[in-house]
Amino acid sequence: MSIPPETVLTPTPRVKCDGATDISPALGHPRVWLQIDEKGYAECGYCDRRFVLQGGPADVKAA
Repeated sequence: MSIPPETVLTPTPRVKCDGATDISPALGHPRVWLQIDEKGYAECGYCDRRFVLQGGPADVKAA
């Protein structure tokens, strides 16, 4: 059984991801910049973290 990837709500359509967490900030990946598209989300190719635009089509709280 796999753990689903982390989802992060963001107010901006351009986000950065370095894979760091509060628990282990040094154990990340190279920083990448992602652009949220018309689907309302972007996924990091390294860690599969999903960034969802607040109020966008992928934001389940806005629906």
